[in-house]
Amino acid sequence: MGPLKGLTIIEISGIGPGPFAAMSLADMGADVIRVERPGGSMFSNAQEPRLDFLNRGKRCICVDLKTPQGVETILQLVSKADALLEGNRPGVMERLGLGPQVCLEKNPALVYGRMTGWGQEGPMAQAAGHDLNYIALAGALHPLGRAGEKPAIPLNLVGDFGGGGLMLAYGMVCALLEAKNSGAGQVVDAAMIDGAATLMASTFAASQAGFWREERGTNFLDGGAHFYEVYATADGKYISLGSIEPQFYTALLETLGEDAEHFKNQWDMENWPAMKARMSAIISGKTRDEWDAIFEGIDVCYAPVLAIDEVRHHPHHQARGTFVDDGDYWQPAPAPRFSRTQAQLRGPSAKLGQHTEEILREFGFSDEQIASKLACGAVTDGAE
Repeated sequence: MGPLKGLTIIEISGIGPGPFAAMSLADMGADVIRVERPGGSMFSNAQEPRLDFLNRGKRCICVDLKTPQGVETILQLVSKADALLEGNRPGVMERLGLGPQVCLEKNPALVYGRMTGWGQEGPMAQAAGHDLNYIALAGALHPLGRAGEKPAIPLNLVGDFGGGGLMLAYGMVCALLEAKNSGAGQVVDAAMIDGAATLMASTFAASQAGFWREERGTNFLDGGAHFYEVYATADGKYISLGSIEPQFYTALLETLGEDAEHFKNQWDMENWPAMKARMSAIISGKTRDEWDAIFEGIDVCYAPVLAIDEVRHHPHHQARGTFVDDGDYWQPAPAPRFSRTQAQLRGPSAKLGQHTEEILREFGFSDEQIASKLACGAVTDGAE
């Protein structure tokens, strides 16, 4: 059931990068216990829980963290867990009585993961923000987009998920590995602004080396080059070309035949606009399916641009099992893959409070204690 089987992680429920990090850990076999507030949120109360993919494979307990009994409940879970992760603004967990100092006193080997936009300290630590703001300040937004146009928004992939959730999951696994050797836990401060800046390392280097222009859409990886670009096809769809290396570029020119004469000097940057215009005219003359057939088996670094509804039907994804389809809904399978401890989906998102009583019993609460907590509202089981 994955390389993290045997680990127990408490997730203080939030939105975006925190749940994504916890999903990644659950996919790898960790027993992730998602702590929701009574009543849940707009995300946990979805009409169809199976579509709450970020909470797949987790168990769910409802706890009122604004009550002393609720806080005591979490501290008992913490005492037997390997890690906890949360995504509140700095200071919120401390005010609840569940900050790192308290939790590490309860369990000195605990890994305490913290997910924020701006980080735990700094002049903007308490400011509101979202993915777009974090990647803007990190320098990751400005280079994205077409020449002469405003920066393009890359969904929330760079801040929330790449620079945030994955960095938190990676940091927690690193800390868990270290704790296994030292016996001591620690705090993992994962900030989306830090993660987004880290993702930009090679671009920052290229800029300082004089190999990257400040104007967006004029460089070889941002749509400035004719050989690394997205082109529209005759049927209104798109293809992608990434023929950077000489052998791939040569194969591209050979495949295009007589039109290759227009593209002889690959790195003549002053001529790139003209070459892009010519390439665009060529590609627009055929449909996406026709280009699929033309480039089939040829190493030019080519792929069709698939819409969301098309992705899971592609033969490559079908062969690899990239997506899991239960007949009603489909979603990405766990990644990456392992040769011996392969991860697998352990079920859809749990209903609100579905495992409250089950989890409390596992962590040593008696039936009388559980009944008392249910009666006072410190915990709920989600039953209406």
